[in-house]
Amino acid sequence: MVSATDISGSVAKQLADVEQANAEAIRAAADLVLGVIRADALVYTAGAGHSLAAVAETFYRAGGLACVYPLYHPDLLPLHGAVSSTKTERRSGLAAEVLAEREPGPDDVLVVFSTSGSNPYPVELCLEAHKRGTAVIAVTSRACVAAAPKRSSSNLVEQGTVVLDSLVIPGDASYPPDAPRTAPLSTVVNAFLWNLVLAQVYDRGAAEGLDVPLWRSSNVEGGDEANAALLEKYSAIVPRLR
Repeated sequence: MVSATDISGSVAKQLADVEQANAEAIRAAADLVLGVIRADALVYTAGAGHSLAAVAETFYRAGGLACVYPLYHPDLLPLHGAVSSTKTERRSGLAAEVLAEREPGPDDVLVVFSTSGSNPYPVELCLEAHKRGTAVIAVTSRACVAAAPKRSSSNLVEQGTVVLDSLVIPGDASYPPDAPRTAPLSTVVNAFLWNLVLAQVYDRGAAEGLDVPLWRSSNVEGGDEANAALLEKYSAIVPRLR
């Protein structure tokens, strides 16, 4: 019988390993995000399937960056059709369509979350971004990318300006350890990696006197008032804030 201690211990080890393995990449990703803030530009975030949970974590979230533009298409979300969401992220051409809503530029950064990193949608997002001079932070698993079927001309590891490796094993499941079938880790690790980047952005931004635009919880005293100026600034360029 599995115990909570077994699961929590394995997750804690995964997160510790991830932080250690990505120390340099986290700093490089924070460099890119700080550049966005200095330029008063945008961080575009994208994913498909359950990687959209990571996109939601980046957007309009207490403690999160306000200068975030989430890239989204309803057909990519399993809640709108599970099987069709898988088919959609394998469809070539969708990335250009989604980016046409608002094209990123050289001062912006694109963050793509995809554990397998092999389907056309995440890979083509990177290719389209590079055409526009936009740097890419790829949040993926090198092991999963290596094991995944080749469905694109490239993969997320090859296309990332910076690659954050979740260390998730092929299949994503983590339990039982000798033959994993359940307890997937990618959602937990993706959120952790993004928070490590945000922590560096905050500390280093504060050290140089940079005003890092961060949301406050609307359920604490003064939260709505603190967010009002951010909403006024970003709603004009981020339609999903309206």
